[in-house]
Amino acid sequence: MRTPLLLDIAADACSDRLAIGGRDGGLDFTAYRARASRVAAWLVGKGKANTAFLGMNGDALPVLLFASGMAGTPFVPLNYRLADGDLNKLVARTAPAMLIADDEMLPRIAPVEGVELVARSDFEAAFLRGDVPEPMMLDEAENDIAVLLFTSGTTGDPKAAVLRHGNLTSYVMSTVEFLGADEDEAALVSVPSYHIAGISAILTAAYGGRRIVYLPAFTAEDWVATVAREAITHAMVVPTMLGRILDVMMETGETLPSLRALSYGGGKMPEPVIARALSALPHVAFVNAYGLTETSSTIALLGAEDHRAAFASDDPAVRRRIASVGQPLPSLELEIRRDDGTCCDVGEHGEIHVRGEQVSGEYLHKKAIADDGWFATNDAGWLDEGGYLFVEGRLDDVIVRGGENISPGEIEDVLRGFDDIADCAVLGIPCVQWGEKVVAVIVSRSGAPDTDAMAATIRAKLRSTKTPEQWFVRDELPYNETGKLLRRILKAELAEEVCAG
Repeated sequence: MRTPLLLDIAADACSDRLAIGGRDGGLDFTAYRARASRVAAWLVGKGKANTAFLGMNGDALPVLLFASGMAGTPFVPLNYRLADGDLNKLVARTAPAMLIADDEMLPRIAPVEGVELVARSDFEAAFLRGDVPEPMMLDEAENDIAVLLFTSGTTGDPKAAVLRHGNLTSYVMSTVEFLGADEDEAALVSVPSYHIAGISAILTAAYGGRRIVYLPAFTAEDWVATVAREAITHAMVVPTMLGRILDVMMETGETLPSLRALSYGGGKMPEPVIARALSALPHVAFVNAYGLTETSSTIALLGAEDHRAAFASDDPAVRRRIASVGQPLPSLELEIRRDDGTCCDVGEHGEIHVRGEQVSGEYLHKKAIADDGWFATNDAGWLDEGGYLFVEGRLDDVIVRGGENISPGEIEDVLRGFDDIADCAVLGIPCVQWGEKVVAVIVSRSGAPDTDAMAATIRAKLRSTKTPEQWFVRDELPYNETGKLLRRILKAELAEEVCAG
């Protein structure tokens, strides 16, 4: 099944329901499909292999995604936060392509043979303004690649993750009820277009019949104001956003009565933040979603009832599940494996592997999935006796001290138990004696953290080799816009400060 069919069947079933934009002046599903088909015909006429997008969130984005699918050109959203040199390398890799870019970003793009630039203002004037056109009838495209998403490239040049139509539609149809949304439902999207959550938001909203409202760039003030103004019912945030949103709510007295469901993911959610959110928004169902680009988004969910049960329980085994990402989706298989490929026991730490139709595990010119369909995520984790998945971070982040593998996540979990810790990161820094030494970077609420007490607690709960040997206090930690802690930046900073002897 191809992604444009998700829009087709929704437009056939609820043609006059609002699909994109504000309550005043938004596009209904009829206009959505018609405008996408016109863009698709334009793309076919251009004859380029790819359709690229460089810009902030907005109504052009979902139209382009579906139009690309109709035209048979992979949709390639680019990260506008990259330095110009890195950005232009990716632009060159999209050639031959049509590149629609925000007007203010056009000067950043160097000329590339085979890449035709179109200003977003011109594109929107041509295809998103004026009377709704008649839809174009197009031959079904043969290209089965729907989206190419460039990875972050933290350990080398970014890889282009391949998401085929079958991967994406399998995810959508196994997780979303067709037209399951009420007519008044609206989803606020503030994650960027080049993140898998931004792509899946478009597809799931169309199939579910839910209106999309875009926040071009996140600020907590704009987020709260938009939820209130547009009667937003559903939204997705990353952990770093939620605390700021709660601060604005406290300052303004806004209670967001329209909001029904709030999902979060992309990084570790501090328990005090989600506890505060449950208290401030008792009418909201919270969901923790874990997934990867290569798995077409979510592969495990911690649902609303799981959140409530964990916080209400006196059983430590149940209470700790608030730190989990929930249980795997029933439409796929998930295993934790040792280095030798055998399956781990309950509670045993290993690498997360996943298999299912939504799993791509593929990059351009490189297959990363086993012949039997299993994909090694490079994420470390473990399963408890109830099948709840605990994710400990990337295996690349594992600290190797004197030949012992140490997970930063378990040390960070202990640190987060201190009331004075607002945020923390544990890293391995090069060391002559041990290969790597364990160091901790903390954000202290008091400004005067008792690191001796913290070290003693870690030593008692874990062991001495996992106790940080040096401590650093920061006002804040570096995160990207999708909530990922930028450990490489911290490591580069600390490497200059830490004695390697």
